[in-house]
Amino acid sequence: MKIKKIILAAVVLLAGFNTSAQETKTSAEIEEKASDLLSKMTLEEKVGQMTQVTLDVIGEGENIYSSFEPFNLDKELVRKAVSEYKVGSFLNTANNRALPRQKWHEIISEIQEINSEENELNIPIIYGVDEIHGATYTVGATMFPQQIGQAASRNPELVKKGAEITAYETRASGIPWNFSPVLDLGMDPRFSRMWESFGEDPYLTSVLGVAMIDGYEGEDNNIGDPHHLASTMKHFLGYHAVTSGKDRTPAYIPDDVLREYHLPAFKAAIDAGSHTIMINSGLINGKPVHANYDLLTKLLKEELNFEGLVVTDWADIENLHRRDRVAENDKEAIKMAVNAGIDMSMVPYEYERFVDNLLELVKEGEVKESRIDDAVKRILKVKLALNLFEVPVTHYKDYPKFGSEEFEQEAFNMAAESITLLKNESDVLPLEKDVKVLVTGPNANSMRTLNGAWTYSWQGEKTPEFAADYNTILEAVENKLGKENVIFEAGVNYKNDGKYFEEEDAGIADAVKQAENVDYIFLVLGENSYTEKPGDLNDLYISDLQTKLAKELAATGKPVILILNEGRPRIISKFEQEMQAVVQTYLPGNFGGDALADILFGDINPSGKLPYTYPRYPNALIPYIHKPSEEQTKAEGVYNYEADFNPQYPFGFGLSYTDFEVSDLQIDKTDITQNDTFTVSVKLSNTGNRSGKEVVEVYSSDLYASEITPDVKRLRKFRKVELAAGETKTIEFSINTSDLASVNPKGETMAEPGEFEISVNDLKKSIHLKE
Repeated sequence: MKIKKIILAAVVLLAGFNTSAQETKTSAEIEEKASDLLSKMTLEEKVGQMTQVTLDVIGEGENIYSSFEPFNLDKELVRKAVSEYKVGSFLNTANNRALPRQKWHEIISEIQEINSEENELNIPIIYGVDEIHGATYTVGATMFPQQIGQAASRNPELVKKGAEITAYETRASGIPWNFSPVLDLGMDPRFSRMWESFGEDPYLTSVLGVAMIDGYEGEDNNIGDPHHLASTMKHFLGYHAVTSGKDRTPAYIPDDVLREYHLPAFKAAIDAGSHTIMINSGLINGKPVHANYDLLTKLLKEELNFEGLVVTDWADIENLHRRDRVAENDKEAIKMAVNAGIDMSMVPYEYERFVDNLLELVKEGEVKESRIDDAVKRILKVKLALNLFEVPVTHYKDYPKFGSEEFEQEAFNMAAESITLLKNESDVLPLEKDVKVLVTGPNANSMRTLNGAWTYSWQGEKTPEFAADYNTILEAVENKLGKENVIFEAGVNYKNDGKYFEEEDAGIADAVKQAENVDYIFLVLGENSYTEKPGDLNDLYISDLQTKLAKELAATGKPVILILNEGRPRIISKFEQEMQAVVQTYLPGNFGGDALADILFGDINPSGKLPYTYPRYPNALIPYIHKPSEEQTKAEGVYNYEADFNPQYPFGFGLSYTDFEVSDLQIDKTDITQNDTFTVSVKLSNTGNRSGKEVVEVYSSDLYASEITPDVKRLRKFRKVELAAGETKTIEFSINTSDLASVNPKGETMAEPGEFEISVNDLKKSIHLKE
């Protein structure tokens, strides 16, 4: 039996780092050095800096799309890229597989050495990878819960610590640039990348996005520190808000909606100093974002004053021609994207076409060299800020805490605080440790499903090769109860060599029969791993086979604890009422099984809160941010205009094993003015018999607005608080009038004079904003 279980303890993590940060360059010094370098560069060198190529292109292999195993660079292909075409950036792993950090160091060092030999100005390569919940493409790295689970924790400090560890372990891999965090709103449960987001609320996403950036870059944004790296805000802008619910399909977003809901997290991240940004692969109002000058230059660079590097997503300049058909050829596509404001093209394969065409466009006057200079200067400034000129690749030997128990403890802590108890009839949970249980369901014995995609490989299908030393949910329960007290029957299995949704009956009848021999059933349902287009979905209901398993187990009369392990809220209303308890784990990472077992048996009190609205039906996908017309009561008279807002579980919901009471809502002012600040306070009491953590959330409601119908309510502040049994604390929040603002049809952000309601749980008080 595997027992790789972290002991829950108070661990002071990052104070233990032996930081040897290099001297910080000032912004003026970086600006001066970048300008000096730019003045010495040829046009060919400039265009090369704007080019990013995937690793397989320069590896030994049969073609540019794959490499031989074990991976080795083809030195002549590297020389062609960096010498003949002056390529300035590489990305991704080879053959869609995680590499040991020693191998990463070897590869990146060799690229930097060849680049240095071949180029007089010795401008280093910048290497980037998607390390979205830990150093996901490095063997032995610490895997955290995916972002949706981190949002459920409502704990910005844990989010920041996780990002600090990810930065440390990514730098231990020799990689200085991370394509994270995702700041898109996860408002649509149909969307295949919902789990990569912090959920459906702009304020929650803003707070946690800034926390993650502070962890990646340091609060002072000193990315030259070898324990920090350059972060990437993605995907600017409105990427998840697609009409179809499917990846990279059109969105239709009015400007006021774009600014009200989708822009705030990016603005907060820009203000927090994030160095780079990646662009939405889709279309907004019929126009590809990669060709949208109004969004990329006027809004992002001019209005928001973003001075960093703008990089495309995978092959998205080519898509302007091949998919979106707004450019009649590749050359026209490059012209459109670069003139719109793109600084670097994630090509990712046929880089020669990009470089040759862009050179021609500049020489023909179709792209001004001043636009090229602006793009290249932004790239150079990031490279200078990273100290790549002094240390082109960091060395894994300088990172002794890589994969340490200290780091794994933090991954466990995040999993423990993210897991959300959604139902607990008759306080069936927590269970005693003298029971016998049946563990069943397709997610019960899978490390792949615990982690989700972007784990050791793009779709996560290679996770079993790398995570065998960690505990699945089944193994964690066996460690708690002893193997002799646990019966396992999968009932349903995923076809792991097929599409993520393909399943097979693996003995539903056998699982039902085994229920006769146990006290409780742990039914572990959800999804196999997926992301992007392969994760598109046609039916939001959880699968037919899993539904059959649930209903037949419920019919046995044995108490069923439903454990959900899913990236998006798959609908469970066909059998939810027959479950005695429901626990949402999201995608909790390598320590999710251990954390869940501690919660099921009472060693940890659950404290997660839903970061999205869990829908009850496929045609009722209304988020908590909605208009009054979406939940109106029955009208009087001949016409019935009743509207039903009836989610399975609401945004912010999550139970505990203790009881909390919120009382004595106070606001220090009843009349406020523009640019005013007021204080909201409540008393939070733990009235139960054990310690626990509770999240206090403050909402506002604009009761009447002049032009745009106001939302029913909006989250304005939140805080997670730990209380001992019987303890009471007064929790205070400072709120500015600007926090109450909304966006009008002219795109202006303002708080309109009038009545506002401030609420915490069921407590409400009114305030008046004066003219």
